Amino acid sequence: MPNEPIKILAVDDIQENLVALEAALDQPGVELVTASSGLDALEYLLKDDFALALLDVQMPGMDGFELAELMRGTERTRGIPIIFLTAVATDERRKFRGFEAGAVDYLLKPLDITILNSKVAVFVELARQRREIANQRDELGAALGRLRAYGDNSLLATLEVDADLRILNWFKGAERTIGYHAQDMIGLRLQDAPFFLDEERASVQDAIRELLDSEGRRAVQDHRFRRADGARREGEWYASALPRSSGSHGSIMLSMIDVTERRRAERTQRLLIGELNHRVKNTLATVQAISSQGFRHARSPQDFQEAFTGRIQALSRAHSLLSATTWDSASLRHLVADQVAIGAIGEDRLRLSGPDIDLPPELALRFSLILHELATNAHKYGALSNETGTVSLSWTREGEWISLRWQEAGGPPVVKPERRGFGSSLIEGSLASDGARIHADYAPEGVRWDLMVPLVTGSECAACDEPETAALADLPASDTKACAPVQELAPAPPEPLPISEPQSEPAQAIPLPSLDNLRILIVEDEPLVAMELAMEIEDNGGIAIGPASSCEQAIGIIEQAHPDLALLDGNLNGERIDPVADALAAQDTPFAFVSGYDRQHLPANHGHRPMLAKPFLGREVHAVIAELAHEIRNTAG
Repeated sequence: MPNEPIKILAVDDIQENLVALEAALDQPGVELVTASSGLDALEYLLKDDFALALLDVQMPGMDGFELAELMRGTERTRGIPIIFLTAVATDERRKFRGFEAGAVDYLLKPLDITILNSKVAVFVELARQRREIANQRDELGAALGRLRAYGDNSLLATLEVDADLRILNWFKGAERTIGYHAQDMIGLRLQDAPFFLDEERASVQDAIRELLDSEGRRAVQDHRFRRADGARREGEWYASALPRSSGSHGSIMLSMIDVTERRRAERTQRLLIGELNHRVKNTLATVQAISSQGFRHARSPQDFQEAFTGRIQALSRAHSLLSATTWDSASLRHLVADQVAIGAIGEDRLRLSGPDIDLPPELALRFSLILHELATNAHKYGALSNETGTVSLSWTREGEWISLRWQEAGGPPVVKPERRGFGSSLIEGSLASDGARIHADYAPEGVRWDLMVPLVTGSECAACDEPETAALADLPASDTKACAPVQELAPAPPEPLPISEPQSEPAQAIPLPSLDNLRILIVEDEPLVAMELAMEIEDNGGIAIGPASSCEQAIGIIEQAHPDLALLDGNLNGERIDPVADALAAQDTPFAFVSGYDRQHLPANHGHRPMLAKPFLGREVHAVIAELAHEIRNTAG
């Protein structure tokens, strides 16, 4: 132990000599152990560690020379320095025997106390230094053992490289994480290490050299690596510079954790947050469109409030159904049951017939609104407006298509509407872009609606047996239905009444210019949002083309119709908009994004394009289009 005294053994058969030595060698931190014979001395030597042995030469039984020879023959006592003490005049021959027995000095009695103390002090100091070195050795060994245990048992892959970027140590953690064994890695330079990717090898070496040359001793770096099985992984490397005794950095300890799964989870989290943001804003834009379109067709504020509340409730219940299935699908039968639950259709007056079919999310939302509109109009004008009428709703599945029939009976005599109302506009607009076949029959005995809707949307218009893009190529939106025009659900309402007293335009508002018959492509998978954009375009003198609800449809329109401008959704039912943006850029067609995504989720090559965030105001749509039109004029000029 560090604070234990340094022990010296004194052996003499005369007790007075031992007492004199005890008095002479009274040094701090030194303990003198005395023995009166060689046998006693051997017993002490087996129990304790001694820094020095003072042996009398002439002793009965075993003399000093014999004791010294025994000490040199044992591993435990071989390294103890010996000083012989004798009162007998000696010659060179006796001295030689003493040194041959292992003595480091030979002193004659009577002893010079000063000389004795000086010689003893040298050996005491050497013993202290040996003890300190041993303690440091033990501490260093323990530290190295802990480091080895840490490197071997840690989840981190740990290795050490020297100033020449040669691998000095390769721990078990590195073997487990990276897959290579220590015997194959130790001695390799990093430039030859098989676990670094070729494209990143130079940057890894530069980063480590910079740490060696800088004053900083720690750094965190991101480098990909390749496991022994060939798999590419992402690593987070913690580098610590270990100094030499001179203070310069002698080596680098690298500890790496495989963060591939964590980075994947972070990317997924960012994607999910972006998708959530997109869905929420798309929903708000849909609600905005329902509000705007409903207000245009409302007879009165009360009529608007009732219609708007019912549509939002239908949309909300469809969202609840989708949320229950983690936004995977919704049962058509459950959608109908929800309309019954909210009182839109009386259970006793509804006849259902058809298999249980799961609808994809977007189609489920559209069907919920369609069913609500059909039920609302039946209540206002059709079979449910009296006490005896009934509704028959039947459907079948034909491959990837749903054939649905809404048949009313027993209501007032049906009169074919003269103008299109919001209900029929919603049905047409929400399904036509998917190639649905929609037909309304206004027979006097009851309205019948027939809908043939694809479960999987595509770019082929099944009703016309030709691509939708061909039908849309040169016509404005009002003339580009995928199928025959749908008849109205009800007579056209009068001009809508304002919710509050009309107010004059604010004095600071500056009228925006007319769009001058600009042909503007709408690429949007939310039908109601597309309807709202088309309305804003047409109200300001433009011509709306589309809408296109898939990249394939949009690219077909671009190639055939060559629109002047375009408004692009940031995502089409999970399909990235990049190909459409690239196609427009190739034709030098100005375009802007209308999206619920942030800019970081939009095509990276088109980050400079204007962006309109959902939900939007009509004037914002006009302003963005005016900005694009100004770009056309500048190019033409």
